[in-house]
Amino acid sequence: MEAAKFASHWLPFCRKNNVVDRSPESYFALNNSPSFEAEKIKTMYDNMKIRVDNAVERGKVGDEYMTGEEERRAFNRWTEGFTRQDHPTVIQVLLENRKDKDITGHLMPNLIYVSRQKSRISPHHFKAGALNTLLRVSATMTNAPIILTLDCDMYSNDPRTPLRVLCYLLNSSTTSTQAQVLDRSTELGYIQFPQHFHGINENDTYACEYKRLFQINSMGLDGLAGPNHVGTGCFFCRRAFFGGPSTFVPPEIPELGPFHVVDKPIRSQPILELAHEVASCNYENQTKWGFEIGVRYGSLVEDYFTGYRLHCEGWKSIFCSPKRAAFLGDAPITLVDVLNQQKRWSIGLLDVVFSKFSHLTFGIRSNIGLLMAIGYAQIGCWAFWSIPITMYAFLPQLALLNGISIFPSVSELWFLLYMFLFLGAYLQDLLDFLFYGGTVQRWWSDQRMWNIRGLTCHFFGFLEFFLKSVGIPTQGFNVTSKVLDDEQSKRYMQGFFEFGVPSPMFVPLTTAAFVNLVSFVWGLVWIFRGSKDVEVEGLFVQIFLAGFGVVNSWPIYEGVVWRRDKGKLHIRTTMISTFLASLLVAAASFATN
Repeated sequence: MEAAKFASHWLPFCRKNNVVDRSPESYFALNNSPSFEAEKIKTMYDNMKIRVDNAVERGKVGDEYMTGEEERRAFNRWTEGFTRQDHPTVIQVLLENRKDKDITGHLMPNLIYVSRQKSRISPHHFKAGALNTLLRVSATMTNAPIILTLDCDMYSNDPRTPLRVLCYLLNSSTTSTQAQVLDRSTELGYIQFPQHFHGINENDTYACEYKRLFQINSMGLDGLAGPNHVGTGCFFCRRAFFGGPSTFVPPEIPELGPFHVVDKPIRSQPILELAHEVASCNYENQTKWGFEIGVRYGSLVEDYFTGYRLHCEGWKSIFCSPKRAAFLGDAPITLVDVLNQQKRWSIGLLDVVFSKFSHLTFGIRSNIGLLMAIGYAQIGCWAFWSIPITMYAFLPQLALLNGISIFPSVSELWFLLYMFLFLGAYLQDLLDFLFYGGTVQRWWSDQRMWNIRGLTCHFFGFLEFFLKSVGIPTQGFNVTSKVLDDEQSKRYMQGFFEFGVPSPMFVPLTTAAFVNLVSFVWGLVWIFRGSKDVEVEGLFVQIFLAGFGVVNSWPIYEGVVWRRDKGKLHIRTTMISTFLASLLVAAASFATN
C-alpha cells in the first residue's frame, strides 16, 4: 500500500526527468547533486521506509497509517492465528488501471497483492507453487498474454526492457538469426535476460556473477533451442504453460486458459471470488497443475526444470543480453549462504537427472535433441564434480607424503600430455571469461570457488540427495539470506571470506587446506634435501597440485591464523579439521607401511 502511494509521485518524476534507474534506492544512491524536486521525492521515499520499518518492528500496522476504510478492512483479515505456515488467502487490489491515477492524471498500472492460502497439512511446493498460484489468480483478473517473473530482491534497471521483448514477440523482421527461423505464433515460449547483480565487490570473492551459467552457456544454447530458464528476469508467453505449441492442454476451468478474455473489473465480486478460490491450498488436488501445465513440480530448481520441460514440449526461447542490464539483484555476501544456495541447486538438479525426465533418456527422445540434452545435462550433473575434485584434493597429496609417485615424471612424454590438458583447459576457461567482460582477478575467484564448491556444497548436495532417495529425512529447502550486516558488508567489500558460523561444509574444505599445506611443505623439504630415497622428479606433479591447493586455500589459512574478526573460521571447525587431517595423514602412512 505504501509503495502504491509513493508510485503516484515517483512515476511522474521518472517520466519528467527521463530517469532510467527506476529503483528509488539505486537512483538516490547514484544521484549526487539532486534538484529540489528530487530532494522532495527522496524525503517522501525515506518517510515511506520509516513507516514500513516501524510496522515490521511493531508486528502490526498502526491506525495512524490507515487512511481509508478499505485499508482497515484489509488489515482486519490478519488475525492472531495468522502465521506464515497457516493462513487464508489474501488478495487485495491496491491500484486499478481503470480508475486510479497519479498526481499528473495518468492512469496507474494494476497493482494486486496476493498471498496464497497455506495449511500445515497441505504441500506448499515452495516457489513453484507460489508461481502457479499467481498464474491462476492473474488469469482470473487480467489474463495478460505476457508474464514477467522476478525474484523478490531484483529490480528493473532499464524501463525499455518490455519494448525489447515486444520486438521479439511482435516484429517478424529482426537481426537475430535464431528469431528469424521461429514461428512466433507457435514456438516462442520465453525470452530470458541474464542475471546481473549490484554490490558485488571488485574481485567477486564468491563468484556470484555466475558468468558461465548466466552468460556464456546461455549464449551457446541460444544457437540451439534457446537458453534455459534461470528463475528470474524472464518474460513468458502465457500460452507456453499449457502444453506444447501443437498440443494444447486445457485447464480444468476455461477462465484459467490463455485465451480467456476478462470482461469484468478486477474489483468486481465474481472476479475476486474466483481469484480466492484458485489461490486456495487445496485447489490443485486432482488437477494437472505442476505436472502438465504451469510451473513444474518435482525439483527444488523449478526454474531449470520448467525451462527444460518447455523445451522438451517444443517451445523455443531467446537470450536477450543488452549492454545495460535489464534487471539487477542482490548477491549473498557470506560463504555459508553461497554454499547453502548451491547445495539446494545441486539437490534440485539431481532430482531431474535421476527422474523419468532425465536428459539423456527423456530429453534426447523429445524435441530438444542430443546437443540441447547434453547442454542441460552439463548443468544438471554439477554435483558429480565433487568426485574428481575431492580425489585431486586428497589422494595426490597423501601419496606425496609417503613418497609415492602416481603421475608421470617430468622426463616422460606422458608428462607433456598432463601439462597440456591442465594449462589448455585453464587457458581456454580464462579466455572465455575475459571475452565476456570478466577480469583476471574475477576469473581467479571463479575457479577458486569452483574447487571450493566441489568440496562443500556439491559434495553435501550429493550426500543429501542420496539420503533423501533412501528415505532418510534431510534439512530440506533453505532460502538464501541476503540481509546485509554493516560489519559483514565491510569485510566483504575488502575481499575477506566470511566464515563466522561453524558449518559442517567448512570441515572438508579446511581439512583439504591443511593436508595440502603439509604435503606441499614436505615436498619442498624433499627437493631441498635432495633425498636419495625418493625420486623427486616423479613427484613434481603432486608437489605442483599441493602448491596449487595451498594458493587456492589462502583465505582459509587467513581465517584460521591471522584474522580476529567475527568472520574468521570458527575454532570448532579448525579443531575438527585438524583432527581429520592428522587422521588422514596417519592412516595413509600406516597403509603404506
